[in-house]
Amino acid sequence: MGMTSTASVPPDDEDLQRDIERAWASLLPRADAIADDITLTLLAKDWLDVAGPELRADIRSSTREHIHRGIRTMAGLAQDGERAIHVWRETGRRRARQGVRMEHVLNAYSLGTRVLWEALLTQRGHPDHDFDDRVLLIAGQRIWAALDVQNATLVESYRRESARLQSQDLRRQQRLLDGLVEGRGADPVFAAEAREVLVIRTDEPVACVVAHFDGMLDGPIRGAEDRLERLGLTSYWHVRGDIYFGLVATGAAGVEGVVRALRPAVAGRAGVAASPDGLAGFATAYRLAAGAADTVSSGTPEVVPVTDRLPEVLLRASPEATAVLVEQTVSPILAQPPHQAAVLLETLRALIAHHGSPTHAAEQLFCHRNTVIYRMRQIEQLTGRSLHDPRDRLLLTLGEMAAPAPVGAGSAASSGGQGTG
Repeated sequence: MGMTSTASVPPDDEDLQRDIERAWASLLPRADAIADDITLTLLAKDWLDVAGPELRADIRSSTREHIHRGIRTMAGLAQDGERAIHVWRETGRRRARQGVRMEHVLNAYSLGTRVLWEALLTQRGHPDHDFDDRVLLIAGQRIWAALDVQNATLVESYRRESARLQSQDLRRQQRLLDGLVEGRGADPVFAAEAREVLVIRTDEPVACVVAHFDGMLDGPIRGAEDRLERLGLTSYWHVRGDIYFGLVATGAAGVEGVVRALRPAVAGRAGVAASPDGLAGFATAYRLAAGAADTVSSGTPEVVPVTDRLPEVLLRASPEATAVLVEQTVSPILAQPPHQAAVLLETLRALIAHHGSPTHAAEQLFCHRNTVIYRMRQIEQLTGRSLHDPRDRLLLTLGEMAAPAPVGAGSAASSGGQGTG
């Protein structure tokens, strides 16, 4: 809708140059009418049906400015400060800020060029002007050639502004995610800003995903945002130290759906926890998800919901209480020679898994039932706990989970009585 002066006029043909400029200048009295014709056509486009009154008014005034500056530029009347290229740049920046799609802006420029060219053609044979076909042809060549320059200028300006806005939005999102992890989601003012920027409803269920980098350069979860988006789930991701974490609006998929979606993409240790209280409880969900991720063995690519690792998370949450628990349960077993300790611990795991049944434990361990009974008596004598007492069995379960592996022990529980029976 505005032009530059490139051309197919011989440099020494000043008369032709003046005629071309006079042809464009002849449109100045009609500039507003031409601009309004373009505006009416633009406002009939589908994409403007949802535009607010401010954008529609801006398009009207912007179109008039484009046409006036464009005609004055082509007529050789524009000063340096009012050349059309300046308004193209500003329009690119403004439309990016308004969220207008680039293709719509480029289509508007094509429409403006066509309408302006058609308006120039109506000057042919006008009684007050005497423009021959050569003048109009070269003027037309210029305006269509200028469209490429317009588009290139606008696209560059639009993309620069979009990148700046995206960078601003990203920094703001990351600031909000940091604040949520720090517990600021309970602050109504902060939570309101987070909901607005992250587009999350007050009652929308959310979850936290935490994954450890563990020295991985490519990240512990590959393409998490894309995978969740395929399920219609919105997510936001951030890096905090050696932790990669995300806020996910879980919708109907729930934590289980998030875990299923991320499982093929996980390259490291990851945990997921729901936040029943929405943004207000996100800091708690972060800690629980981090605790779940910590229960995954280093070097193992796995994502686990905290609900699958509650005992392990509880034990890790209180190292002091866990140390007392180990001391009061399996410490005497750990004090045995490494091979014997490993056999007794594996037998204990099998007995716990089968509710204290020696018969079923023997089937799992591929050894005789009497061997398992003998080992069970050893366990009970060493620990002072009974596998038939529910509370003792619970304590032994937690103690075995928290116990370190005996140093130098192999797997020998299934060796049919070696070492302990």
